[in-house]
Amino acid sequence: MPWKPLEGDLFPSLGWQVIDWITENLAQPDAGLEPGPFLLYPEQEEFVLNFYRINPDTGRRTYRRGVLSRPRGWGKSPFAAALMAVEGLGPVIFDGWDADGQPVGKPWSEVRTPLVQVAATSETQTRNTFSALQEMMEGPVVDNYRGVEILGDRINLPSGRMEMVTTSARTIKGARADFCVLDQTEEWVSSNGGQRLHQVIDANTAKRGGAYLETPNAFIPGENSVAEESASYWSMIQEGKAVADGLYYDHREAPGDTDVTDRESLTLGLRIAYGDASQHPDGCLIHDPACPPGHADLEARIQSFWDLTKDPQVARADYLNQVVAASDSWMTRPELTAVVDVEKIVSPDDPITVGFDGSRGRAKGIADATALIGCRVSDAHLFVLDVWEQPRNATDWYVPVAEVDARVREVFEQYTVVGFYADPNGWTSQVSEWEAKYGKKLRVHAKRDAPMSYWPKGKDGNVPRLLEELRSAIVNGDCSLDGSTVLIRHMLNARRRRTRSGYLLYKSYPDSPDKIDAAYAAVMAWKARLDAVSAGAGRARRQIPARRRTAVIR
Repeated sequence: MPWKPLEGDLFPSLGWQVIDWITENLAQPDAGLEPGPFLLYPEQEEFVLNFYRINPDTGRRTYRRGVLSRPRGWGKSPFAAALMAVEGLGPVIFDGWDADGQPVGKPWSEVRTPLVQVAATSETQTRNTFSALQEMMEGPVVDNYRGVEILGDRINLPSGRMEMVTTSARTIKGARADFCVLDQTEEWVSSNGGQRLHQVIDANTAKRGGAYLETPNAFIPGENSVAEESASYWSMIQEGKAVADGLYYDHREAPGDTDVTDRESLTLGLRIAYGDASQHPDGCLIHDPACPPGHADLEARIQSFWDLTKDPQVARADYLNQVVAASDSWMTRPELTAVVDVEKIVSPDDPITVGFDGSRGRAKGIADATALIGCRVSDAHLFVLDVWEQPRNATDWYVPVAEVDARVREVFEQYTVVGFYADPNGWTSQVSEWEAKYGKKLRVHAKRDAPMSYWPKGKDGNVPRLLEELRSAIVNGDCSLDGSTVLIRHMLNARRRRTRSGYLLYKSYPDSPDKIDAAYAAVMAWKARLDAVSAGAGRARRQIPARRRTAVIR
């Protein structure tokens, strides 16, 4: 029987049965001697409905992995524990459609002996979730499922078990888990075995057709943690550059312009980051009508921010869930997201400048990206025209030169381009052709004898100044971004390295797959825009109002 949506349903999901099972079987942790049922916040219910989404054509779950990123103290550990319990005992496997056309679930035990795990880089981390799970399993579930045995390091089920694992990845290789919680993956890096553990868990769950859930806080860019790689993968999916899309990614953070020194602004940021968990007398800010106050004490977090012994960047990551920068990062995510304006539309009559970074080098089989970034002269609005990057699953990819050339020519046809600055490295012949065809139309030139050719990476002593000027313009809100994930990602990837004339932008390490080409293209578009403003080339084409047009009668 095909799926029949009920009122308000957007897709079929086993989530409704999962929510009911959790409420009926699990106890509230940290609730004293007489705990009540574990009740999910509305935003947690929304996550469950999405995570257990069913493909109506195949009956398979849409997502094999999920990421739930929230600030510390939001309630990720008990929520993840609840999903561990339902995966061990509840209706999480598709078992057909009922008479109303709704999906029906069955437990793993009807298919095979289930194995459910919680993993982290240390036993202390795994205990955060496992201790909550042990408390929650002391509820009605022990009466509803005979044979549940709660032990110190594992929980035996009537069929199967739930257990803790750490970074000794070899000890779990081949242990084919049906579901696994990966706790605090912002701390899973190569040096502590986190990357290897993630690879093993991914392979183990794939063998069984299972799933896994990451529960990170905000990561630090450049550490190459599992949380950072998952965020990058999600960006690739959003940009249409990933073949597989079985990741459900749910991250929420405070607005980028949150002022942590101002009580009103900080309170607003905390209320947004904590959502339904916010213990604010006016309730949450993410639902209308607002949900009742939650458990997260905002005043305690405000005082922690203002404690002079607390690193403000750490507090931003912990409580605002903002992805802060590495020490040598050029920009931070809060700085960039604060100037995102998706409402701005660039019209064909708006004078724009364009920056082109088209290096065609390769390092260990990974090709450099090619980026084409525009900047509106009137208000310094930076926007992506196109970016070409090697797909993660492609091993022999090269920049499509003909496609890039066609796109550049298309840009000149679609927009009022008054300046075009390009890095000719590897693209000398194409840039020469563009100069010959469009050079005379440009209002500003990169050099006296070269309308477009501009060397931004160390061959022009003005570049360090330009980098600082663009960074200051972003920080001070003097320019805006179109919200493109690829431009923001490249800007966050960029690292500052000091040279004799100042600092320049580099990748975190020479062979890093994380590209920065769009960042340099933005710098060139910005430079061209400054020159255009100085030359008075920022005025749109003059249009004669319709009422002033006159017809000439012959």
